[in-house]
Amino acid sequence: MRRRLYFLLPNSGTTREIVNELLLARIDIGHIHVMARSGTSMGGLPEANIMQKSDLVYGLEKGLLIGGFTGIIAGVIATLLPTVGLGGGGLILACALAGAAIGAWASGMIGSDVINSRVKPFEEAIEKGEYLLMIDVPKDDVEKITQMVKSHHPEAHHEQVDPTIPAFP
Repeated sequence: MRRRLYFLLPNSGTTREIVNELLLARIDIGHIHVMARSGTSMGGLPEANIMQKSDLVYGLEKGLLIGGFTGIIAGVIATLLPTVGLGGGGLILACALAGAAIGAWASGMIGSDVINSRVKPFEEAIEKGEYLLMIDVPKDDVEKITQMVKSHHPEAHHEQVDPTIPAFP
């Protein structure tokens, strides 16, 4: 299980130094994500992708559940209507799968256009030119990594720790 640490940093130089220190501490580059104001040159920093910047994952999950549930209801109604003449669990399953797929697609499209709710509190600081550093670390290393960053870079503001992060992004 991993936790996501958030740090606000004043400039790209400090951000680059911390990223290099994290790499030396054996944090994989795939677990380090940096967000900056739109149009800012990242200069080799590991830029956050759509999974970290948007609510895509949340949208997919929500759409999958709501669409699947709606599909089940539509399937049950279709089997109960005498005019349709279709029946059986296969129809209910097909409707549930179709509803889940359509719901996930639609909600995913919406979620990919909405700023990540975990990143939203930092939006103003990012627009002012600060850098948001997100680090995914094993839960046992949270304190060690936090102390390492704070001791070497007092200008880094430790903002929050997510209780859990999805395993797949």
